[in-house]
Order: sequence, then C-alpha cells, then structure tokens
Amino acid sequence: MTAWNSFSTDTNNGITSEVITYPAGHGDEIHAYVSQPADGGTRPGIVAVHHMPGWDEFYREFSDRLARHGYTVICPNLYERFGHGSPDDIAAKVRTEGGVPDDSVVADCAAAADWLRAQPTSNGKVGIIGTCSGGRHALLAASRTDRFDAVADLWGGGVVMSEQELSPARPVSPLDYTADLMAPLLGLFGNDDQYPTAALVDQHEAELKRLGKDYEFHRYDGATHGFFYYQTPMYRPEAAMDGWEKVFAFFGERLA
Repeated sequence: MTAWNSFSTDTNNGITSEVITYPAGHGDEIHAYVSQPADGGTRPGIVAVHHMPGWDEFYREFSDRLARHGYTVICPNLYERFGHGSPDDIAAKVRTEGGVPDDSVVADCAAAADWLRAQPTSNGKVGIIGTCSGGRHALLAASRTDRFDAVADLWGGGVVMSEQELSPARPVSPLDYTADLMAPLLGLFGNDDQYPTAALVDQHEAELKRLGKDYEFHRYDGATHGFFYYQTPMYRPEAAMDGWEKVFAFFGERLA
C-alpha cells in the first residue's frame, strides 16, 4: 500500500519494531531502530536518517509510519560514537563537538542500505529519507554512493553552503555533488523556512535543472522548518499530511 488510509479493514497490516545492532561504517557495530510489516512477502527498504535533535522518539514513530505503508525501515543511530544517554543529552554533545562528520553518516547509511538488501524480504530496492539535517544527510548519501534508488529530502538545511559554513565535519557543500546524484529526488519545503530559505531552495533547484536531474520539489505557503513535527509549534497539519502523501506516492512509484 502507498496512499494514506488505503488499507482494507479486513487485512492484517500490523508492524513489528525492535532495536538491533548492525555492521555500520568503518567496521563499527551501531544501534538502529528497525520497523517492518508483520506479514511476509517481498518489499522495498528505506533508510530513515534522523534529524539534529538525534535518534529520538519522533524518528521511531516516523519509521513506524513508513513501515505501516509497506516498507522495511532501518533508522541508524548516527550519534552512536558520541556515547549513550537521553537523545537530548547526546544531541547537545554532538553539537558541542562540531557535529557528526559527513563521512561517518554516508558510511553508516550505505551500510544500512546493504543491510536492507540482505534481508530475505527485500525486493532489491532501497530509498532514503530524512528531515532537517537528516534531509541533507540523505541527499549526501544518495549523491556519494550508488546504494539508493530514491531519495527524499525534507527541508534539509545546509544543502547549499557558503565557504564560511564549511567545517572539518562538513567539508563540502552537498550542492557540489549534484552531478553525482543518480537517484530520483523528492524535496519538500516550507516557504517561510529560514534554513533553507526559499532562495536557497531556488539555487538547489537551478543546479538540478542545469544538470538534467530527475527531481520534484513541493513548497508550502505558511509552513516553516519542521512542519511535520506534531510535537512542536512548527507543525502545519494540512501541509504535513499533503507532504506524507507526496512521500508515499514517490516511494510507491520509485521503489516498486
């Protein structure tokens, strides 16, 4: 199933969810949240890339929603190497130490895609999706590896970076990898967002057009950063539900 409310009421569409460890980047075993349909059969996989607030409860629920729509979802703890504690405490530590390195994120996401393809339920297709910094990381992983068949960037800040914004953890602007992006891209953005601003989204779209990339962008008036986040004042229910429909339709077509 792909669309919202598309299930039949007489079907068993339950999910199973658990925390596992898997062989991630650089030979490290890291934790990941895995959610998938309880029934058998083959299906696509999705790597869910958590946002800057960390490997948190929102991303477990985010992964569960994708699983209910027919995907095996793995959400790696990209902050694993900074230690363990509450999501808020670990996210604060990561920010203090300059952020998780891009190379680490790309390696962990590529390994997560390999884990998904190795599952007996895999149909061989894997997508990647993230919000906020996770949207940037999803795009980066899809641009720097060949592991992904589709990528969804939800208001990823830092896709277009000035020279002053570069750092040892983030040494290259993802925009500079656009030529290497082979997977189709879905982008969802709020027109009132300040990072990325509408002008930065325009700049990203212009580069995608220039290079003839397969993409679709959708923008929402009255929406700012994080408009899916129902636990915050940023939540915009109409835009969020339309955005979820766009996600289901995109992955339903690209990962079938």
